Amino acid sequence: MKLVGRLIVTLVVLAAISFFAAPGVAFFALRSAAEAGDSAGLAGLVDYPAVRQSLRPQLDGNPAAAAPAPTFMEDPIEAVRRQIEQASAPAAPDVEAYLTPAALAALTRGEGRYASKRTAAALPSPDRSSTGGPLPRPVYWGMNRARMSVADEGGFETVFTFERKGPFEWKLVHVGLPEGVTPSVRPADRSGGAISGGGRR
Repeated sequence: MKLVGRLIVTLVVLAAISFFAAPGVAFFALRSAAEAGDSAGLAGLVDYPAVRQSLRPQLDGNPAAAAPAPTFMEDPIEAVRRQIEQASAPAAPDVEAYLTPAALAALTRGEGRYASKRTAAALPSPDRSSTGGPLPRPVYWGMNRARMSVADEGGFETVFTFERKGPFEWKLVHVGLPEGVTPSVRPADRSGGAISGGGRR
């Protein structure tokens, strides 16, 4: 009977550890599936509609651009300036650019807004990815929601929010990008791995 009691206690402890460790497991499963280009695996780890909704308001780095421009009669200089800015400003990246396996892998490595420039060919090679990339830092850990952040070399953080979908099932529902505007050109990646400077504050 003592053996059965110990076994029950052990199982309860293991179940509790698994219950609370599940968000961390989901993060590393997300990174692994993204680096492997496993779209089916990512579908079970990412709530794509929720993540799309979380990214859209973050991709406009110029809130003033949403305000209506003055007419030429009201303020000719400002009207002309706004027209020039709108014509020369690079188009905001599409949300889908952050949801490819390569971009998701780059996000989990702390590449922030540069992740949208990643392609499968630019991902770290398998021998490099075996190092696991930067470790996430817990920001919030609750019963039904957990947040983890990954910082680049410059200290800019990308925040991942996971939500419980079952006893041990968690899905990514929100990605918080570093503040700033998504760069139109990705800087040279001298190391072949993660890119520093994911954004500006």
